[in-house]
Amino acid sequence: MVRFFFVLIHGLHKNARLYEKKKERNFMADMQGTATTEVFRLIEPVLEEMDIELVDVEYVTERGRPILRVYIDRHGGVTIDDCAAVSREIGDLIDINDALSGRYVLEVSSPGLNRPLKKEKDFVQAVGKKVRLKTVFPVDGRRNYRGTLLSFENGNLFIELENGQVQLSFTDLEKANLVYEFDNE
Repeated sequence: MVRFFFVLIHGLHKNARLYEKKKERNFMADMQGTATTEVFRLIEPVLEEMDIELVDVEYVTERGRPILRVYIDRHGGVTIDDCAAVSREIGDLIDINDALSGRYVLEVSSPGLNRPLKKEKDFVQAVGKKVRLKTVFPVDGRRNYRGTLLSFENGNLFIELENGQVQLSFTDLEKANLVYEFDNE
């Protein structure tokens, strides 16, 4: 199936709870991470031959159905025909190599306007753009940031916020996305 989408901690107790939540998320990510890592390894060379960038792979369960989501992009954007072609190319490859056990729904789509930033090269390309970031642990008393990415150097992000600047480490990020802003003109 092809779907196209355009589309400050107080006290030790709270730190311990936050650590346990992160540990639980890591456990779930490791379970799903093995499958997504294998799929990523299998399909990235195929997509490179098609001149398509593999942005991300997610393996989730929604309403009891396992779903493998593959996000792709290319210079100038992807079309529904690109998504269909990628789906045809990778579907059998994943099945033949037993990358996933059991039945699943394969969804191939563009990363959308609020593209996830996963790799260091994504941050280099996003310099000067609005970003939304979430850190694993609080930095300066908070985990969520939204601002303009001023630079990315040696694994550090420099973000311009409404009330100043902040430096975050790439390795401390849990999630990062571009923020698309519509013009009201």
